[in-house]
Amino acid sequence: MSTTPPTTRFPGRVRTAALVAVGCLLAAGCSALGGEGDGSPAGGPGGHRMKVAMVTHGGEGDAFWDRVRKGAEAAADKDGIDLTYAGDADAADQAELVRDAVRDEVDGIAVTLAKPQAMKGPVAEARKAGIPVVGLNSGMDAWRSTGLLGYFGQDESVAGRAVGDKLNGLKARHALCVIHERGNVALEARCAGVKKTFEGETEMLYVEGTDMDAVGAAVTARLRQESSIDEVVMNGAAFALAAVESVDEAGSKAQVATFDLDEDLVAAVERGDVQFAVDQQPYLQGYLAVDALWLHRTNGNVSGGGVAPVLTGPAFVTRANAGAVAEFAAGGTR
Repeated sequence: MSTTPPTTRFPGRVRTAALVAVGCLLAAGCSALGGEGDGSPAGGPGGHRMKVAMVTHGGEGDAFWDRVRKGAEAAADKDGIDLTYAGDADAADQAELVRDAVRDEVDGIAVTLAKPQAMKGPVAEARKAGIPVVGLNSGMDAWRSTGLLGYFGQDESVAGRAVGDKLNGLKARHALCVIHERGNVALEARCAGVKKTFEGETEMLYVEGTDMDAVGAAVTARLRQESSIDEVVMNGAAFALAAVESVDEAGSKAQVATFDLDEDLVAAVERGDVQFAVDQQPYLQGYLAVDALWLHRTNGNVSGGGVAPVLTGPAFVTRANAGAVAEFAAGGTR
């Protein structure tokens, strides 16, 4: 999971005006995001086009969330859904975006649970209003207790343990796992998973992910202080590329690995600058979340039966298979 999407979002004083504009679009039966699909209504009574809101936990500027959004848009286009997308890194603001969707009387909501406690109230309000809510990307351990209908994403603890096992196979001895958002349950679970299975030393480093220069400086400083670090594990493609520069600046021999990828990161794996990446398939998360809401409305389906998550990762991208992934990464879907 990453934390900062390039997104249509409704912050502060502009949120109300933006929502009014979105409401006008929906009332007119059109959307800048949702397509016409095959031209048929999305299963609603009287030909009503289904309205779905996706609300994530990030700010602007991260290609990871562009992939989630593309997947959601593809499903909306196929199913004839009017889709709105919004995100906010602040948990309270994200919660308010969910409440905005409830007030807009959407037919379904897809939400991330990076800060699960903040989402419990708005999710309960949605359920009271008869609006089904599914989760994606963050909140593997919290989606059922929060009251979600289903969940689509990666078990971050399992992914972390898989990275730990891979580091053992690579004979690493000292891993620095960098968390760029303190309190984000997904990032914490990843690094905890690495520590659980990695036989060497696992060290956590907390950095401020909203300032990439500060992230690079912190990693460089730690590598200079501790020469035994031979693996730097990052939690996002952009952060991994910054870590490659940090390794060079520190004169370190450490390798860089990461969770999540984009086109530039896949190229870095092909070159050998990054050892490997863990792909949780964000496009698939967005697609499945929207499609599941459509299936639930039109056919009563519940993905995973309401008791099991639908896993989209972890899938490892290494130098051996990066070329095959590159084609899709260039298209913005991996």
